Amino acid sequence: MVKVREDQPLNPDGTVNIPNWLQRLQEDVTLNSPERVRLACEMARDAQRNARKEDNYWIAKGSRCYRTGLEMADILGELQMDEDSLIAAILYRAVREGHITIGQVEEAFGETVAKLINGVTEMAAISHIQLPAEGIVFGQENKSQLENLRKMLVAMIDDVRVALIKLAERTCAIRDVKNAPRDKRLRVAREVFEIYAPLAHRLGIGYIKWELEDLSFRYLEEEQYKSIARLLSEKRLDRTDYIEKVIAHLKEKLEGEGIRGAEVNGRAKHIYSIWRKMKRKNIDFSEVYDVRAVRILVPDVKDCYTALGIIHGLWHHIPHEFDDYIATPKENGYRSLHTAVVGPEGKVLEVQIRTLDMHEEAELGVCAHWLYKGTDTKKTSDSYEEKIAWLRQVLEWHEEVGDANGLREELRNDVAPDRIYIFTPDGHVLDLPHDATPVDFAYRVHTEVGHRCRGAKVNGRIVPLTYHLKTGDQVEILTSENTRPSRDWLNPALGYALTSRTRAKIQSWFKLQDRDQNIAEGRQLLEKEFKQLGLSGLDLPKLAQAVNYHTEDDMYAALGAGDLRTGQVLSVAQNLFGETDDEEQLEKFLLHRRYPGGQASGGSAPDDITIHGVGNLMTQVAKCCHPVPGDDIVGYITVGRGVSIHRQDCANALQLKAEDPHRMINVEWGERTRHMYSVDVRIRAWDRSGLLRDIMSVLANDKVNVLSVNTLTDKKENQANILVTLEVDGIQVLGRILNRIEQLPNILDVQRFQEKKKSV
Repeated sequence: MVKVREDQPLNPDGTVNIPNWLQRLQEDVTLNSPERVRLACEMARDAQRNARKEDNYWIAKGSRCYRTGLEMADILGELQMDEDSLIAAILYRAVREGHITIGQVEEAFGETVAKLINGVTEMAAISHIQLPAEGIVFGQENKSQLENLRKMLVAMIDDVRVALIKLAERTCAIRDVKNAPRDKRLRVAREVFEIYAPLAHRLGIGYIKWELEDLSFRYLEEEQYKSIARLLSEKRLDRTDYIEKVIAHLKEKLEGEGIRGAEVNGRAKHIYSIWRKMKRKNIDFSEVYDVRAVRILVPDVKDCYTALGIIHGLWHHIPHEFDDYIATPKENGYRSLHTAVVGPEGKVLEVQIRTLDMHEEAELGVCAHWLYKGTDTKKTSDSYEEKIAWLRQVLEWHEEVGDANGLREELRNDVAPDRIYIFTPDGHVLDLPHDATPVDFAYRVHTEVGHRCRGAKVNGRIVPLTYHLKTGDQVEILTSENTRPSRDWLNPALGYALTSRTRAKIQSWFKLQDRDQNIAEGRQLLEKEFKQLGLSGLDLPKLAQAVNYHTEDDMYAALGAGDLRTGQVLSVAQNLFGETDDEEQLEKFLLHRRYPGGQASGGSAPDDITIHGVGNLMTQVAKCCHPVPGDDIVGYITVGRGVSIHRQDCANALQLKAEDPHRMINVEWGERTRHMYSVDVRIRAWDRSGLLRDIMSVLANDKVNVLSVNTLTDKKENQANILVTLEVDGIQVLGRILNRIEQLPNILDVQRFQEKKKSV
């Protein structure tokens, strides 16, 4: 049943009577400052009056931007929205059509109103998406597209009021297309039906949802709509008389059972819901139970079940037609009891039973919990973020995890709640994890597009393939027939491919290449990495076995195919060769060992544990009791060997305490810390402005401590030689940093620098 719009109060000259309109608005909502709302009305009205004919053809023909703003405010008033929302609704269309600037709005009404209008404007991007215009049922591809559009809308909403203002605006739009050209009617109806009616449902706002569904259905399925409307109209008087008799009978019975203050009324008939039920159950109109329906509103939950017992005692219950949405609410929070019975005269009757609070929630949804209803401003402010988090839970759409490969990583990265929604050049929307790159997007579009990717444009501008995409970006992938995937894309340190699915597709491509080629490229890859890090003379057969490959060639082939990463090889190499007594081998991995807190490498920080309470005194773990982190410990000041650390229950410690108590001190375990190592790195590059700044930015982003920098520029060769001393905690971190520096423009060579030992 389509909602009948109440006309706005008019002056004799046909203009809106603003004082009377404000008075009517305040019957639904309390305004803290009616004067602000009146000023907003006048600003929108004057902006429309002052628009010159040559500026906007539709203004000359009598644009409805001002009247539509008031109508939107009427809708939001019934939803009991706050004052800022009403003002934003009044001014939104005037801003969108360019008659008022957002700066003027902010100056007159504050930042909050301006942000609300900007948020609704951003959501308007959804209107540029081309949706199917015929019929209500479409294929899986379109369903997936629509689901992504809905998710994109959710991602854009950071204030629930933005969604509600947009729903009010689309409600006005669908009301106004009755006399528009057919293609426009279908476009608006399709958008409302597929995007905004489901959004109203997710927010639990039945009051808007039903109207949007009925009006959309009216234009998308004209014959079906008219057929059901005609069937409803034919027996309207008989049905009305029947319902009135049922209501009178029920009121008498409810009062007789002691349920005071119950309200019983006929329930509205929604044409789309009737049609959907006919389709879902494959039944005729005469078999639809809710054509004759009543709703009972009672004070308490216990009264709901008492009323249900009365209904089932009066009339025979129809099997399989009972739903308890109080015990098990719907996903959008809807609660009610639904039952169908064979009522008086043998006619089927549907009955809904709920409390007054449940009814308010069913009609207003999120607005029934609206945080701005409260009078405690501080409490309202503190609960705002909590309210938004609640809204996002209500709005969440279920997502597919994808294939089983890499499921663990998918759960960590790809199925994060914070996803982004990206436009393709032809207007489709794809969802990706937060911080996804153009390479991820290319493989999401199609595997071959990813393989042939050589560049990307975002919003018409060329960007690096490591660019982090954002919701609303339009991405165009530049391809070439001769382009192939780069092995750099598999290097996590370089940030080309975020998702495990992208990396799996790249690895699959390399696996299909010739083994000899993979061996050659794998050897080149590892040798380059070793050269950068200053590593040589490693036992490669031993290293290959340590990474679970029989021979060096097998290890190289795995590297070339992408099954093995250089970072994994380096990690194993460090564990294999780095913790050895061979000083020369150790120096190949790390130079000068440093401990946090200024301890020299010769100090004793047992098991990387800092002992609090002893200043800079040397410490050692007592061999008599071997305390480990977590044990209760005590310190004993020795002569010449610093502080000896004992367990508190150690027999020796107890004896020392008895003999020399003044040398016992209280100590405790500190947090486990990392060893840090100083490493010299030499960088050769073509000299340019900002070179050192870019290098320092890479180091800063990786939170690497720089101990010293020395730069020497050869003006004749136009080359810069930079020697940097860094602090790192392992060979893997060093490799990642060197790779990232190498990607900077003008860099010729980046290597670990080791001075050759002088012969004695």
